[in-house]
Amino acid sequence: MRVAFILSEIGSGIRRNLSMVTSVILVTFISLTFVGAAGLFQLQINQMKGYWYDRVQVTVYLCVDNSFAASCAAGPVTDDQRAAIEAKLESEQFAPYVDTVTHETQEEALGHFRDQFANSPIVDSVTADQLPESFRVGLVDAEKYEVIDEAFSSEPGVDAVSDQRDFLETIFRYMNWASVVALAIAGIMTFCAILLIATTIRLSAFSRRRETGIMRLVGASKAVIQLPFILEGVIAAVIGAVLASATLWGASRFLIDGWLVNTFPQTAFISSQQVLLLVPALILLGALLAGLSSLLTLRRYVKV
Repeated sequence: MRVAFILSEIGSGIRRNLSMVTSVILVTFISLTFVGAAGLFQLQINQMKGYWYDRVQVTVYLCVDNSFAASCAAGPVTDDQRAAIEAKLESEQFAPYVDTVTHETQEEALGHFRDQFANSPIVDSVTADQLPESFRVGLVDAEKYEVIDEAFSSEPGVDAVSDQRDFLETIFRYMNWASVVALAIAGIMTFCAILLIATTIRLSAFSRRRETGIMRLVGASKAVIQLPFILEGVIAAVIGAVLASATLWGASRFLIDGWLVNTFPQTAFISSQQVLLLVPALILLGALLAGLSSLLTLRRYVKV
C-alpha cells in the first residue's frame, strides 16, 4: 500500500508541475551533456597521447649550404660526418633509447615537401639542395628525447635536432582548454539545474501542503511524506541524464566512428563503446544532484 501510495503521489506531483519537471529534464540534459563532453575530451586527449607519443620521432637535420648553426661552420655535411652520425645513432651506447633510424635524402625531403605544400605558390621555387637531409629516429621511450638532443645537437654536420612532442603538446594544450571550458559551462548549467530542481520541489510541496498536513496528523513517517518529492526530482534528473548519454553516444557513433575515423585514419579516436563507460556516471551524478537538492529543500520548506 505504501509503494502504491508513493507512486500515486509521484504521478500526481509530476502532472501538477509538468512544465517545471520538463524544465528540470532539459536543464539536466544540457548540463550533463557538457559534463560528458568534458569527460570525452579527456578520454580523447589521453588516447591520442598514448597513440602519438609511441610514434614520436626525433629528427636530426644535417647541415646544408644555408645552415647557420655553429656545428655547420665548415659547410654542408660530409660523407664521413654522415657516416659517423649514423654509426653513433646505431651504437650500443644509444640502443636503450633508439628504436629505429631512417635516413632521408634531400630528394626525398623535397618529395615530402611537395606533398605537404602541393597547393602553395612556393612549392615550385624550392629545390632539393635547399632542404636538409636528415635521420628520422624512432625512440624506445618518447620521454627520453633530451638524451638524443644533448648528444647530437653539437655534433659536427648536425644543423638541428627537432622533436615532434612540442607540436603535439600545443595541440593537447588547446584540447585541454576546450575540456576546461566545457566543464565550466557544465558547472554553470549544473548549478542552474540544482536551483530549478529545488524550485520545482518547493512548488510541488506548496501545492500539496494540505495533503502533507493530513499525513502528519495521521502519523505518517517522515520518509513516506518526503520520498515522493525526492523521487520526482530524481526521476526528472535521470531522464535528463539518459538523454545526455544518448546524445553523447549518438555524436560519437555518427561523428567520430562514422566520419572522423574515415577522414583521419592516422589518428586514434575514442569509440562509441568507450562512451558507454560514462553513462552510469552521468546517471548517478544526475540522481545524486536531484536527490540532495530535493532533500535540502524539503528540510527547509516541509516541516515534518
